[in-house]
Amino acid sequence: MPVQQFTHLVRNVPDFPKPGIQFKDITPLLQHGPGLRAAIDDMVAATADIDWQVAVGIESRGFLFASALAYATGRGVSLVRKPGKLPAEKVRLEYALEYGSDAIEIHADAVTPGQRVLIVDDVLATGGTARAAADLVKRIGGSVTGYVFLAELGFLNGRSKLTDAAVRSLLVW
Repeated sequence: MPVQQFTHLVRNVPDFPKPGIQFKDITPLLQHGPGLRAAIDDMVAATADIDWQVAVGIESRGFLFASALAYATGRGVSLVRKPGKLPAEKVRLEYALEYGSDAIEIHADAVTPGQRVLIVDDVLATGGTARAAADLVKRIGGSVTGYVFLAELGFLNGRSKLTDAAVRSLLVW
């Protein structure tokens, strides 16, 4: 059953995290077994033609989808986290996002040189976080071969920052 049949499980939360932002909350979808299964199955299908070895999940909801996608395909998973959360040697990158700025980190050994990476997150908005994650992966020697998102806020044109690899989104608003 395609995840599009479960769009009613994504709720809008106005003015979060700041006034004027219309936040897409996917927690009702995550709580709904058939909806979650459809999302993972659709992500597997959407990325079947992308040659990847490890999924890199972006904190925090990206962890859920990256882990499930890696499990479903028998591949590994690595994490991109907010500063101060990773215990070993790490690489950091500061970047702009739709409501301010932030920084993310990745373990220096999260991917091996030349390893093919699929960047995974829940929502593609302006593309800043996914772009930063891809830049971190490249900085440590990985090769980004694709991006996959549960949802995309198409009106923000975040896809335009991700022209280096295939971009797949299951839901587009």
